[in-house]
Amino acid sequence: MQRHTIIPRNNWQSLVEKLGFGFHTADVPYWDESAYYEFSLAEITKIESATAELWGMCLEAVQYIIDHKLYSKFAIPEKAIAIIEKSWNDDVPAIYGRFDFGFDGSSLKLFEFNADTPTSLFEAGIVQWFWLQDFASHKDQFNSVHERLIDYWKYLKPYLHEGILHFTCVKQSLEDLTTAEYMRDCAIQAGIPTKLIFIDDIGWNQEECEFVDLEDQEIKNIFKLYPWEWMVNEPFFDQLLLNPEVYWIEPAWKMLLSNKALLPILWKLYPNCPYILECYFEEENSLKDYVKKPIYSREGANISIVKNGQVLEETKGIYGKEGFICQQTFDIPGQENKIPVIGSWVIGQQPAGIGIREDNSLITGNKSCFVPHLINN
Repeated sequence: MQRHTIIPRNNWQSLVEKLGFGFHTADVPYWDESAYYEFSLAEITKIESATAELWGMCLEAVQYIIDHKLYSKFAIPEKAIAIIEKSWNDDVPAIYGRFDFGFDGSSLKLFEFNADTPTSLFEAGIVQWFWLQDFASHKDQFNSVHERLIDYWKYLKPYLHEGILHFTCVKQSLEDLTTAEYMRDCAIQAGIPTKLIFIDDIGWNQEECEFVDLEDQEIKNIFKLYPWEWMVNEPFFDQLLLNPEVYWIEPAWKMLLSNKALLPILWKLYPNCPYILECYFEEENSLKDYVKKPIYSREGANISIVKNGQVLEETKGIYGKEGFICQQTFDIPGQENKIPVIGSWVIGQQPAGIGIREDNSLITGNKSCFVPHLINN
């Protein structure tokens, strides 16, 4: 895995905007094609194998959590348990997730699993692919994101209730809207009728006990780019429990995988797995060098890196009241003062590609950049 500095394409901004990528630049560019990462085929094979193996372990972990009723460790309210267990026992399919890995040149280690509302999907599946066509079309990329999404929507079609599949996200986030619209486009290509509605605009028909859109059409199937952990704490959730037939994507059992309390469970179940870092709930922690993470957090908030009892680096934020986990530190060698994290996608139960985000900091936050990659084959 080598980082190479290059000259960006002329007018790269307009090129990515033509693809529908409108959030490429904030205070600094989020999309950064002044560099790329080169992987060997052996490295890609390792990432692909780890992704497949960890997905299987995560499914085993869900069963373990349910069997042992560990919901309090996950700060999941009592009223959410029935819908989690029903969605799991009914084998409601999940579409996607993103494992975040650190790689030091030989060892690959799981940092966390973004299993409910993972973003950077459009950047990984579309934007970096078109970059490759312009930069080195004779090279390859670990990237079957687009094809796997369309194929899996085709697979899911018979599971859905007849009629429209609604897609929803918050109004205020162009990134979330882009991701939701990309997923919707893939569903359309799979032959599914769709409609976009912002989550604030979802209505409730009290008489019929059903969710409705702005045209008063019943919502029977819905893809939400909105976290379950927010939903369970809103009045919306009480209405959701009154209509258990709505087909939610991702399903409620993903609450157990999108929570960092998963990480100590994985360590307990698979202490010999080469991809899993030693990890404990805070109250059980015996590590001297560790990363302390809230079980719920976003964009690298409220994380502390501790070595020999001293905090080396930490971030502020609004998270942490539900509890923390402590995960063994893993040093990623910086390349040109950048620390890369590999986001490896699982789509339709299969490894589907990677995207790399890098940061100047040891903690990957909301100022990190997305950098494309290629395979040296």
